[in-house]
Amino acid sequence: MEAPRRLERPQFFYGWVIVAVMALSGTLSMALGGLNFGLFIKPMDDELGVGRAVFGWAQSARQVASALTAPVVGGLIDRFGARLLLAFSALLTGGALIALARATEGWHIIVLFTVMGIVGLNGPGALVTTVPVTKWFVRQRGRALAWMSLGVPLGGLIFVPLTQIFIDAYGWRQAWVLLALIGAGPIVPLALLFVRRQPEDLGLRPDGAPPRETAPGGRWAGWESREERSWTRAEALRSTVFWRLVLAFGLVSLAVSSVAIHRIPSFLDRGLEARLVSYATALDAAAAGLSTFGLGLLVQRLPARFVGAGGFLLLALASGLTIVADTSPVMFVAMITFGLGIGALMLMQNYLWAAYFGRRHLGSIRGAVTPITLLLGGAGAPLAGYVRDLTGSYTSVWLTAIGVMVVGALTLALTPPPVARESVAGARG
Repeated sequence: MEAPRRLERPQFFYGWVIVAVMALSGTLSMALGGLNFGLFIKPMDDELGVGRAVFGWAQSARQVASALTAPVVGGLIDRFGARLLLAFSALLTGGALIALARATEGWHIIVLFTVMGIVGLNGPGALVTTVPVTKWFVRQRGRALAWMSLGVPLGGLIFVPLTQIFIDAYGWRQAWVLLALIGAGPIVPLALLFVRRQPEDLGLRPDGAPPRETAPGGRWAGWESREERSWTRAEALRSTVFWRLVLAFGLVSLAVSSVAIHRIPSFLDRGLEARLVSYATALDAAAAGLSTFGLGLLVQRLPARFVGAGGFLLLALASGLTIVADTSPVMFVAMITFGLGIGALMLMQNYLWAAYFGRRHLGSIRGAVTPITLLLGGAGAPLAGYVRDLTGSYTSVWLTAIGVMVVGALTLALTPPPVARESVAGARG
């Protein structure tokens, strides 16, 4: 009788290539009108005279565009992967930023940011960079997301100060062009050469687990019956847990967007030095990365909902510090604390949906939830801009945002994973 074949774990798992590519894409995306956008608001407004609300609307337009396309993008990622979508998104975003250098009216800014959002490359609508990693890992998902998360803070540390250097040296118009070329150019070949849809396409299994004989139900069915249950989009939409998560993320996104963009020009309005604000913004990104990395390792040991709720409370604390910051030290503390909270928000948006509803239909599920959270989040930036234009201060809208963040934290803390009975029902799909 033939001895059973020994099944050994491959020495290197290709999923870590996916992690590296998405981390590097996150780094480069920080040049493309993400965290560094706030540094452009004052010089652009000073020259164009369009008002602060226009920049809030631009950010919201980007999110609305991502919201409208997310169901399609999520489904395409499930079927075909993110390879072509990521390359297309980089080209589209880079082209829009180059065109932004020629903007002369407020509506030009809004339209071009809308174009950038069609296939979101950064921020909460960036399905093309976050979903692929969660499809390659199950047991090591938190660790994989932790390593991937280091890309964004590295990009912040590089591109936020570099943005201010470009603006000071060449003006805001030429700065947009330089950042577009530096940020978008390398992503295209990285995506086309290295990105693959899921481990099964290469004859592998999640986490680099050793291969085994295909069971009657197929390799995928054998894996998921042992490791996790995957819900279909329709099943997830019928779950109360799904809608409680939507509420928690939607509320926090609404509150965060009212603070995140406008805090930078607000600090400049108070007379704080632009160079120091750019450094603090870079430290914000670094804190976000350190937070996401540390919490990504922690969620494998502690309930993720409590970790996320703690992060949301940090955002509330940071927003309070932002209101009172009139000196550089307080400004630095506010920015770093905000980054720590944002790191938790970034991790939860990538981790919880996969942890609660599985990976098989994750693109479609996140494609269903992303429009809701993006539309809610998109309302905060223009609202804060209007309040500031009318009253000369952000204080009232930011105090409201703090209360909304606290409600979001409580909602997440009180939302446990779906019960086993519902998960079994999902597995039958």
